[in-house]
Amino acid sequence: KKMNAKRMLMSVNPKRKSPRRESVGLPKGMAVNHFSNKYGIDMWTKNAELTNLRENYLVLGIETSCDDTAAAVVSSVGELKGQAVISQHEIHAPMGGIVPSLAKEAHEAAIERVINEALRLSNITSIEEIDVIAATYGPGLEICLRVGAKHAAQLAHAHKKFFVQIHHLEAHCLVARFAEPRLKFPFLALLVSGGHCQLLKCLGAGRFSFLGGTLDDALGEAYDKAARLLRLAAPTGGGPALEKIALQGDSRAVELPVPMRHRKDCDFSYAGLKNAFRLRVDELRATFPNLQDDEPLPDQISADLAASFQRVAIAHLKDRLSYVFDLLAQDPDFFSRTQDQRPSIALVGGVAANKRIRSDLSELCENRGWDLYVPPPTLCTDNGVMVAWSAVEKITLGYADDPQDTEVCARWPFSSE
Repeated sequence: KKMNAKRMLMSVNPKRKSPRRESVGLPKGMAVNHFSNKYGIDMWTKNAELTNLRENYLVLGIETSCDDTAAAVVSSVGELKGQAVISQHEIHAPMGGIVPSLAKEAHEAAIERVINEALRLSNITSIEEIDVIAATYGPGLEICLRVGAKHAAQLAHAHKKFFVQIHHLEAHCLVARFAEPRLKFPFLALLVSGGHCQLLKCLGAGRFSFLGGTLDDALGEAYDKAARLLRLAAPTGGGPALEKIALQGDSRAVELPVPMRHRKDCDFSYAGLKNAFRLRVDELRATFPNLQDDEPLPDQISADLAASFQRVAIAHLKDRLSYVFDLLAQDPDFFSRTQDQRPSIALVGGVAANKRIRSDLSELCENRGWDLYVPPPTLCTDNGVMVAWSAVEKITLGYADDPQDTEVCARWPFSSE
C-alpha cells in the first residue's frame, strides 16, 4: 500500500523527485533540499553569559566521530596544553574496514582514559579548571558520535561549564588557523580524508560556500582500497602503507587514467581510477600463477603500481585546484587583491599528512601565486585540538550550545552561502 501511494504521488506530480533521486549525480557533502539540518552560523545560538569567561580561558575538546578517541585542552589564545589519542586501527584492520559497533565499544572503553590523559598532560588536576567543554556532533558514525557527545554534555552539565557542539569538517578547516595564525578569512580549503573530499570557500566560522566534492570515493578511501588490492601490510592504515612503498617505485611504470580530465568543474571522482588500478593489478597477478591470493606481488612491481596510483590520484587534485584557482581569479570579493596579501588555501584532513601530496600541491600553489597552509600531521588526522579550537572560534563570535541537547547528526552538510 505504501508503494502504491508513493507511485500515485509521483504520477500526480511527475516533476517531484524522491530525496534519493534528488541526490543522484551530485557530489557528496552538498546540501540538497531534503536536508533540513544544514549547518551554518544561522543555526547557532547567542549566549550573553559568555562575557563572564576569563580572558585566557581553557577548552576541553572531545572527538569520537569515527575510529579515533581523542581529547585535548587548548587555551583561547591558541596554546596547546595537552592532547591524547587512542587509535582503533588494530581493531578494524582485520575486518578490512571500520565496524561501527566495534568502534562504539572501543570509544566507550577509552573515552575517560583519553580525557584524563589530556588533562594530565595539561597539568590540570581537576575538571573545574576547564571553562568550556566541546564535542564533535557530526558528521560521522552516529553511534560513535553519541559516545563523545553524551559524555561531554554530561560533564558540562554536572560541572556547570559552557558547552559547544562542533562540526567535524569545519573543525578540520579551522585547525589550520590554530596551526598558522597568519591564515585569515576568507580562504579556500581542500579537505581530503578517508570519508570526504571537498573544496570549500571558508568565509568565517560557520560560513562556508561549497564548491565541489567527490561523486563517489573519497581520496583516503581510494588509497585504502588500492593498498588492499596490493595486499600491503598496513599497521597504521592503507594510505600511509601505500605512500611508503611508492617511494621505491617508478610513477610512470603503469598507465592509469587521470579522472574527469574532460570536465571543467570542482568535483572529484576516484571510482574510475580505483577500477582501472584493480584491472592492472589483476593483469599483473595473472602473470604469476603460483602467487597465493593473500600474497603480494614482487616488491618492485608493487612499488611501481603504488607510485603510479599516487601520481594519478594527485594529478586529479592538481587539475581541480587549477580550475578553482582560475574560477576564483574572477571573484574579486573572495580575497583582497593587495601587494602584501596573496590568496590562501588550507590543505586539511587525514590525507593531508601525505608528504607527496603536500609537496606537489605546494609547488602548484607557489606557481599559481597562492599561499598553502597545511597543519602538522598530528593535526591532520582526527584529534581533540581541532574540536577545542573550533569552540574558541565559535565563542569568539558569542555563540554556545545547550548541554541538554545530545542529538548528533551523522550527515550534516554545510549550508552554502
